[in-house]
Amino acid sequence: MDTYGRITGPRLATLLGSWRHGSRQGALALAGAIELQVLDGHLPVGTQLPAERELAQALGVSRTLIGAALDRLREGGLVASRRGAGSWITLPGKAGESGPIFPGESENIDLVCAAPAAIPGFVQAVDVARRGLAEQLGHPGYSERGLQVLRERLAQRYTERGLPTSPAQIMITNGAHHAFGLALRMLSDPGDRVLVDQPTYPNALEAIRGAHAIPVPVALDTEGWDFDGIEAALRQAGPRLAYLIVDFHNPTGLRMDDDGRARLAALLTRARTPVVIDETLVELDFGSEPAPKPFAAGDWSILVGSASKAYWGGLRLGWIRASEELLSRLSSARFGLDLGSPVFEQLVLAELLTDPEPLRRRREDIRRQRDALADAVRRHCPEWTFRTPEGGFWLWCKLPEPMSTRLAVAAAAHGVQLAPGSRFGANGGLERWIRLPFSRLPDVLDEAMRRIALAAESARGGEAFAPVT
Repeated sequence: MDTYGRITGPRLATLLGSWRHGSRQGALALAGAIELQVLDGHLPVGTQLPAERELAQALGVSRTLIGAALDRLREGGLVASRRGAGSWITLPGKAGESGPIFPGESENIDLVCAAPAAIPGFVQAVDVARRGLAEQLGHPGYSERGLQVLRERLAQRYTERGLPTSPAQIMITNGAHHAFGLALRMLSDPGDRVLVDQPTYPNALEAIRGAHAIPVPVALDTEGWDFDGIEAALRQAGPRLAYLIVDFHNPTGLRMDDDGRARLAALLTRARTPVVIDETLVELDFGSEPAPKPFAAGDWSILVGSASKAYWGGLRLGWIRASEELLSRLSSARFGLDLGSPVFEQLVLAELLTDPEPLRRRREDIRRQRDALADAVRRHCPEWTFRTPEGGFWLWCKLPEPMSTRLAVAAAAHGVQLAPGSRFGANGGLERWIRLPFSRLPDVLDEAMRRIALAAESARGGEAFAPVT
């Protein structure tokens, strides 16, 4: 796709591959091939298709065949068309409601939820998992630590990243947030303190408060972690647990290097403080530099991961990597919450882990979206500053004045939902900062920033700053 959510003729021809264009039923075969790409996630809903002439030239067929194939797809509800707007991918029963992905003024753009659509190849993985389900149906379906095949593949991932791991050190959970909840349940009591970054993931703060524990924030600066501050907090506050994000931090996008990880591990080990390391974003590494090894601080390191950002938020699975002794304790804590994770979803994730190509393409797409958002911020809001992350899903933008909450309110009036900086602070604040996820397509991000610039003008109550042309 190009930067506006439109797939070019040559790109679509490459995706379709060999689709029997020489057969008598060429239009039917072409329609079927396009439908397969839609179902497999390669052509997301809203993707604008090339013009008939362009596609005919790319495929080496007549425009008559292209028109007949599009007619069949329109009849099936997979394609919608409008004069002057072309044709785009839709869903059955939604042809009148969908359109090209460029949003109109009346459409709302959600920049609070930082999650992409399902990864291409997801439906294929579901089909393979469905065939493997028969083997599981003769068993009760309960597994406190998860299916062996999935634990083996996750353990292999950790080993390949430089942290030798066995399947016995892996537990499957219902997401990384569920995994953190288990650790809180096991390792903290009401009134205990939990060390966190400032800023940090808002739902982690809610989980800490929900456990009647007290977050103890240590501020990050624009360059990284304050290890002296962490050491002081460990010594003075005596936290029972720490929750940290060291890979493409939410919301700053920072990544801790190997030296920093070694220093942090030494501090936590000396203080005998267990730590939950949230690795939800670790797979979204754009690869410009060698990746640091996974964090390790003895037997009290709990690494939690998730399928939500790398594969799909609807695949509600995560995992814990910890010592066998610690996993035994976590298993006991789990019985009060749930009895295991769903089997079929585990089979799907196990299949997704076998093919690195869709994840590689996802990284490329997200990197293009990052660049598109960065460019849009510079053009529409040139007074804002940010550090370009090497992975993850967001820009952490510094505003020209303390206005984050006002901006979020004003942006809502312009059809853009934003999370103000205060949501990421243990005690509010952070009014000079706003998080902008780049999990949407480039043209949507550009439209969002156009609206946000208008909202910023009203939030500041002063003179507008002119977009850069």
